Amino acid sequence: MATIYYEKDASLDGLRGKKVAVVGYGSQGHAHSQNLRDSGIQVSVAELPNTANDKIAREHGFVPTDIKTAIDGAALIIITLPDQVQAKVYAKEIAPNLKPGQTLGFCHGFNIHFGYIVPPKDINVVMIAPKGPGHLVRSEFVKGGGVPCLIAVQQDNGGAGKKIALAWGNGIGGARAGILETTFKEETETDLFGEQVVLCGGLSSLIKAGFETLVAAGYQPEIAYFECMHEVKLIVDLIYQGGLSYMRYSISDTAEYGDLSRGSRIITDQTKAEMKKILGEITSGAFAKEWVAEYQGGLKKFNELYQKDYTSQLEQVGRKLRKMMKWINAKEV
Repeated sequence: MATIYYEKDASLDGLRGKKVAVVGYGSQGHAHSQNLRDSGIQVSVAELPNTANDKIAREHGFVPTDIKTAIDGAALIIITLPDQVQAKVYAKEIAPNLKPGQTLGFCHGFNIHFGYIVPPKDINVVMIAPKGPGHLVRSEFVKGGGVPCLIAVQQDNGGAGKKIALAWGNGIGGARAGILETTFKEETETDLFGEQVVLCGGLSSLIKAGFETLVAAGYQPEIAYFECMHEVKLIVDLIYQGGLSYMRYSISDTAEYGDLSRGSRIITDQTKAEMKKILGEITSGAFAKEWVAEYQGGLKKFNELYQKDYTSQLEQVGRKLRKMMKWINAKEV
């Protein structure tokens, strides 16, 4: 069983009176910066000038600077940049300005685990990974709650790194909900697997396949959209509240029997074999190499795949129907 830390185990003293630098004011960056500041911690923000994130940071009361200025004298440096740019920024702007005893903090273990960033041995390397997007980390904190977090320590000099990480997790509200202990390896590999096989890749492919099957059989696209896309939220909310058992308790007997008797015909042994193959690509580092190469090569495949889905019938029908649903606060890219 995982060790779980709560507020009583995660004193803010690890950061009290010390400076924290947050590199990047995006999804996670804005939440960590504001929550830590509201917890009484001194926060400096590094962001590119005249960008949208720079403007937002200023609206939130910060005065963003360059990275060298932000991390100077910081006990904790939190890197919240996208995975694919972290190594380049680290090598150019962070590594030359690091001082012994400082702590590097990550919200995802990708670059450390796969070796794209290799900090000096006299630098603490820790992770606090909220199990939710940045806007939720912020909104739950404001409400007086918090989003559960994962903590991992890769390098620790005399235990200072873990104390700082626990203070960081508490400062953003994570200790209110619970901070689970893990490793950079476990967090990185399970996170990538979950995204690819279930949460994003698996779910989106299941939705598309169901929609396309109904439309190909002659059913109206709008009806297919509601059945295969719109109602996913209703089911996921039930699972989120009480697991599979509560979801099954809440749906009709007919739906429950269909679930129990037909689901295994969709997720077959062949599907599980492919899941295992994908996990192997993750643990071997093959996916990481592929993604980094794709980014460095200009994202040609990425953009082709994205555009194909963006212009699909499913998405076109969805945009039309969501305009009718004022209550859902529809978002369109």
